Amino acid sequence: MSFSSRLSLLQLSAAGILWGTAGVVVQVVAEDTGLGAVAIGFYRLLFAAAVMLLLGLPARRQIIAAYRSAPLAITLAGAGLASYQALYFIAVRLGGVSIATVVSLGIAPVLLSAWETARTRQRPSTGVLGASVAAIAGLALIAGATADTGTAAAGLGLLAAVGSGIVYAASTALSRHTTQGVEPLILTTLSCAIGAVTLLPIAAAQGLVFAPSTTSLALLFYAGAITTALAYALFYTGLRRTTGSVAVVVTLLEPLTAALLAVLLINEPLGGATIIGGALLLGAVISLYTSTSTSTSTS
Repeated sequence: MSFSSRLSLLQLSAAGILWGTAGVVVQVVAEDTGLGAVAIGFYRLLFAAAVMLLLGLPARRQIIAAYRSAPLAITLAGAGLASYQALYFIAVRLGGVSIATVVSLGIAPVLLSAWETARTRQRPSTGVLGASVAAIAGLALIAGATADTGTAAAGLGLLAAVGSGIVYAASTALSRHTTQGVEPLILTTLSCAIGAVTLLPIAAAQGLVFAPSTTSLALLFYAGAITTALAYALFYTGLRRTTGSVAVVVTLLEPLTAALLAVLLINEPLGGATIIGGALLLGAVISLYTSTSTSTSTS
């Protein structure tokens, strides 16, 4: 495996793990402030955009030039980032964690594999297909094990989860194309800023006023700076040398991380289904490393 291929998969894996910490953060912030899920999502993107704009201040001319070079693609990437995050939160609220996780995250690699097959007219490699199946199976086991069995899946929640998965897949495909011409840090900055503006009307209607505390502000900063700005910078960087379907499978480490954090931080039991699901997810990621190594050595 080449160094660049290995680094790309490591960057995508790190992004998935960082995203997996966001769920606990959102839960604590919601309990501490009373903010709704979309409002927290808005603050998350706002903090991320503020951090990225501050760091990118010396390169503000390049940021403006990058946006002018591909305004539609970058705007769609930012709106997509906001949309699938909001739809996922809505799906969790209406349909429960199980349906939201399985549908929104599970549908994305399938859609991307189908899209890449249709676009290139080439069948995905056996490694990618096997990793996709294993990852989705593992994801289903983890989601089922952590679901609240007393909550029925609502039709609107299911639709929101499907919409989230479709937008996530489309945004990943678009972002991979966009990253070829725009530096990852600049794309992250623009995406977070556009995403915050996109969510502002819904978040304002839901309510943005809260009594700030040291804990809530620190967690919102972490959610913005680490789980969003840093994570998406890693994600966009890794996308430059990785197919969209592989990227989505690798970032399925997010729900695995979330499940482990639930065990460690809020003492949820680690059942057999969660262990098997986690093993399948990790196996899927390892198989992708192996598949990339094999294709590299034979090319």
